[in-house]
Amino acid sequence: MALDADALIDRRRLKRQLVIWRVIGVAALLALALLAVARATGLGQRAHVARLSVGGFISEDGPRNAALEQLIQDGKAKALIVNINSPGGTTAGAEMLYVELRRVAEKMPVVATIGTLGASGGYIVALAADRVIARESSLTGSIGVLLQTAEFSGLLEKLGVGAEMLTTGKLKGEPSPLKPLSPEGRVALNELIQDSYRWFVGLVQSRRNLTADAAALVADGRVYTGRQAMEHKLIDQLGGEHEAREWLARERQVAEDLPVIDVRIHREDGPWWREVTSQAAQQAAQAIGKTLIPERLTLDGLLALWHPPDN
Repeated sequence: MALDADALIDRRRLKRQLVIWRVIGVAALLALALLAVARATGLGQRAHVARLSVGGFISEDGPRNAALEQLIQDGKAKALIVNINSPGGTTAGAEMLYVELRRVAEKMPVVATIGTLGASGGYIVALAADRVIARESSLTGSIGVLLQTAEFSGLLEKLGVGAEMLTTGKLKGEPSPLKPLSPEGRVALNELIQDSYRWFVGLVQSRRNLTADAAALVADGRVYTGRQAMEHKLIDQLGGEHEAREWLARERQVAEDLPVIDVRIHREDGPWWREVTSQAAQQAAQAIGKTLIPERLTLDGLLALWHPPDN
């Protein structure tokens, strides 16, 4: 059946509208793509305050260091707020992050805010900041170093399993799960952790401007609430990010109306939960991921970690 004139006109009009909507759709997709590229590369960002979230177990982290280096080179961040919610981690991992944050502090003011937990290695990270702020009920401190090991020779003997180990020296292979720790091995390991402990206490003393006696007094491994930490001069102020912004505006002339932009850490590999950028989603993903793959099982080295007893 031939189309009449009105139907033909309507059909052409619909085709034109369809073309217009297609153009709009393509333009919208291009705009979203450009926005994603800008967010990923930092293009188009104006002056802002950067925020770095440090959560969970702290270990050596190359991509995080690269992100902080980019922050330094970019020049658009006027300050860095480090949000800490961590029990600590390896001493080397905490030291690495401390050193990188001190490099950032040479270019811009750095403020640390401690949330629920910022203990041991988490407190080492806080020491890198120009100002440390914690909630009244935050847990912090736990200044100390530990080395954990287990020995199963008694169990293996009951199971009828023998174990042998050849070494090039009497202290090589100590500690070992296959034999009891020797007196000489115990002395050597104690010297090891004491050396790292002295480094940690020295860091507290210099960064918090404490006397040697005052630093030794607070460095017995205990954790402190934010209120107690304030009394012992381990932190500067009670509060959170709002108080951090107030201090930055008052003392470092960083305008309070500047937007806060999270530091983006790009990872090509590693645990899947680290790709999550939302802080709330990241915390949930970490809890799930670490239930399936405990990160500490893959680590060696000394720990600056607060680990409450099971009982």
